[in-house]
Amino acid sequence: MTKRLAQCLPVFLTMALGLAISAPSHAQTRAKLSPLAEAVDEQITSLEKQFVAVAEAMPADKFEATPETLGIPGSAFKGVRTFAAQVKHVAADNFAIWAPVAGEPERADINAPSGPAEMKTRDDILKFLKESFVYGHKAAADLTAENQLELVAFRGRKVTRLSLVILALTHTNDHYGQMVEYLRMNGVIPPGSR
Repeated sequence: MTKRLAQCLPVFLTMALGLAISAPSHAQTRAKLSPLAEAVDEQITSLEKQFVAVAEAMPADKFEATPETLGIPGSAFKGVRTFAAQVKHVAADNFAIWAPVAGEPERADINAPSGPAEMKTRDDILKFLKESFVYGHKAAADLTAENQLELVAFRGRKVTRLSLVILALTHTNDHYGQMVEYLRMNGVIPPGSR
């Protein structure tokens, strides 16, 4: 066995070296980010995993659920968003909030804060959500200590890029908490509690 391993070792080392040269590692990709961009990207990644998992946890037949339909005595759920509308809202606002951070205009087709009206299916809404996080990563990649306090236009006022980063993360967390409750009201244990 040792003789055979010795014979294979040069081939293995050549392959490993070839892979190392041809494919940049995660560390190499992250090394291109400023420390601020790297920290923000880590937060987006963590939140994205949690939020997408919660969105995907709701079965298709309950995706349009709202606490209003449960008829809980003494509750005040009249007119609240459906689970699907919560997901679509977060995705639309992700695009809207991250656009000025990226130095780009807000896309008219996003229809923030509600999301595209024609988008109805669970699959389309989940795809839209995932795309919004990809956009967040892209926007955060250019953040630096030097530009974080630059003023950018957002919804008719001037705010710093850093304040929009905070808004994007806290807004998504707010809806994450609501959606966890929607899952539990529909008999689904949230992924973070399993």
